[in-house]
Amino acid sequence: MSTTNPAIGRGGESPRDAALLPSGDKRARLRKWRYFKDGVSRYGVGAGGIGVVVALGLIFVYLFYEVVPMLMPADVTPHESYQIPGEPAAQTLHLAIERYQELGVRFSDDGVATFFETPDGEVRNSVDLPIPAEARITSFAAAEARQRLVAYGLSDGTAVVARHDYDLTYPDNVRHIEPKLTFPLGEEPVVMDAQGEPLIQVAIQEGSRGFAIAGLTADNRLVFSLYRTSTNVFTGETEINHSAYELPSPPGVTRRVLVDSDHRAVFVADNQSRIHYYDVSTPSNPRRVEAVRVLGDDHDVTAMEFLVGTQSIIVGGSDGSLSQWFLARDEENVRRLRHVRSFESQPAPIATISPELARKGFLVGDAAGGLSIHYATSNRTLMQDTILDGPIQAIGVSPVNRALLVLGPDGQVLPMSLRNPHPQVSLSALWGKVWYEGRDEPTYTWQSSGATDDFEPKFSLVPVTLGTIKAAFYAMLFATPLAIMGAVYTAYFMQRHLRGIVKPTVEVMEALPTVILGFLAGLWLAPFIEAHLPAVFSIFILLPLLMLAVGFAWTRLPEAIRARIPVGTEMLILIPAVLLMVWVCVQLSPMVEVWFFDGSTRQWLTEMGITYDQRNALVVGIAMGFAVIPTIFSIAEDAVYTVPRHLTQGSLALGATAWQTVVGVVLPTASPGIFAAVMMGFGRAVGETMIVLMATGNTPVINFNIFEGMRTLSANIAVELTETAVGSTHYRILFLSALVLLVLTFVLNTAAEIVRQRLRQRYSNL
Repeated sequence: MSTTNPAIGRGGESPRDAALLPSGDKRARLRKWRYFKDGVSRYGVGAGGIGVVVALGLIFVYLFYEVVPMLMPADVTPHESYQIPGEPAAQTLHLAIERYQELGVRFSDDGVATFFETPDGEVRNSVDLPIPAEARITSFAAAEARQRLVAYGLSDGTAVVARHDYDLTYPDNVRHIEPKLTFPLGEEPVVMDAQGEPLIQVAIQEGSRGFAIAGLTADNRLVFSLYRTSTNVFTGETEINHSAYELPSPPGVTRRVLVDSDHRAVFVADNQSRIHYYDVSTPSNPRRVEAVRVLGDDHDVTAMEFLVGTQSIIVGGSDGSLSQWFLARDEENVRRLRHVRSFESQPAPIATISPELARKGFLVGDAAGGLSIHYATSNRTLMQDTILDGPIQAIGVSPVNRALLVLGPDGQVLPMSLRNPHPQVSLSALWGKVWYEGRDEPTYTWQSSGATDDFEPKFSLVPVTLGTIKAAFYAMLFATPLAIMGAVYTAYFMQRHLRGIVKPTVEVMEALPTVILGFLAGLWLAPFIEAHLPAVFSIFILLPLLMLAVGFAWTRLPEAIRARIPVGTEMLILIPAVLLMVWVCVQLSPMVEVWFFDGSTRQWLTEMGITYDQRNALVVGIAMGFAVIPTIFSIAEDAVYTVPRHLTQGSLALGATAWQTVVGVVLPTASPGIFAAVMMGFGRAVGETMIVLMATGNTPVINFNIFEGMRTLSANIAVELTETAVGSTHYRILFLSALVLLVLTFVLNTAAEIVRQRLRQRYSNL
């Protein structure tokens, strides 16, 4: 007999429940719909994760795409050669190209300037320089290439100074360049030597104080003249003021004379591989400071030229060597000629050196037809190749570094296209110490622009990378203890109702725009800290002691009083105590400053040798710490709160105190989440831009002084990217900075994930 209750269905449900359940077909449809949603979610989450990885990969590829052109070497493309325009029998003394690369100019030893078309050598114009019939040409000099200035030294102790200029017009919307010669000191030769001796060496430079010409006479006297011009605004007449001086005679046979554009130094190279440095900053009292040997005993100086700016001298020797020298102060604060760096040698003696017009680069031709391209700051040899069968006599360089004119031994001119866009970049220039012009020693320096055209860009990434680490370090030093301890207390000790208020409030802080924090830090916090330094340090020292004292006093209160305070809300007692302590410290700050720091803490720090900047790492640490705290707090609090209750209850049941349970059970179990929170906060601090932009002073210095500012990679990009030319070296180095920042955060996050996974495996069995 069946004992089944007729009121109960076969599935164990009552008829009423069975009626409420969907039919078999409907349940099947619901299962299919659920499986479909599960599949969409699974593949959607997977696709989202893959999309994130792909997006990061594309960012990396784009940044690398912008950086790669800096790694490419220089190259030249020769075109069809032609015979040098002008008199074939005359010796070419100088070649130059105008900025549009349509015209070249040749100065020859017959006193003729020949302007010609650079593609085919067709003569556009020839100009005879006003050289007196009774005089002959005995020497020649070209000034810094940007000045387009040349000087002919004559046999009667005079010199003719000329400048090749170009008038640009657009008839019928077609560019037309008309070459010409101008004479800034007049067409009449200027007197260099009153005794009328021939000038066998001559040098010229134009500077802010006029023109300086140095010359060596046939009787081995070194003469120096300054010419200042003034134009009458009413008559248009130009008056030339001439001052002549005589320098100590150089020993040996002089091979080359140079004068700088500041008119403070004259350099003389002799036949004993020495360079004599003359200080002519006071022309009426010149002095020969020193003689420096620049080559070995068995070699001679065969070429010597200034780089743009006339601070650095490139010396070429008969052994094919190339070296850079400039003036730097020694321990006695005396400027002396110092060897800065050497370049890759040529296989034959150096025949000619041609500096670039707007950068610290130069081209070299040797006696075997070898051509090489070098850059001084980055110490790079960008190209080295043999292009002719004989010695290279002259090299003309385009002002925009896109074309060359190379003169061979048989009077053939070889026009060449040049591609050399980013010679300033090398590993040593970006990450090593570099000896820059005007510095006394090699340094790490970021200074991408200057006030003059001859400025040497300084692109060391070390200061901004270290500044990024410095800013993140002080921010984490401030934020990590507060965030983690606050998270532990909120998750484990705080009353549930109070936790529901505190946690969302802290998390809302993360939505506060960082530009507001930066604004407050730069315009309010930085001046406040500067005016109340004793109060700031008193707060840092006394607040922890106050909390310990309040906690100790709380434990000594009668049980009846403590019972009136709900468990988990004891921290509210600290709030008035903390506020009172902060107020007292601020009020006592002026008196503390008078009692212990002679009335000025900042001056006291300066006298102690500690530099204090108003916007410094302390300000950044506090401001950026407030920006980082919500990130660390939220993740760490969730990690602590999700620790299984049976672990904490078991620990308490075995007799452990609440604090022992936190230290021995909660923190180890939550350590993967806490570590992830710290690394997330560190990543946020490394990439922060607006706070460090507004509160650091943006000075790229190398130190960990908490009272000095810094410049970070992200702030550097934000400040300078809008001011640089697209595609320039500066532009691409900023993209390299972004790539460095991306790689840095990727490496740190990967290492953090590895550590987190190991912590998770270690404590997963608890």
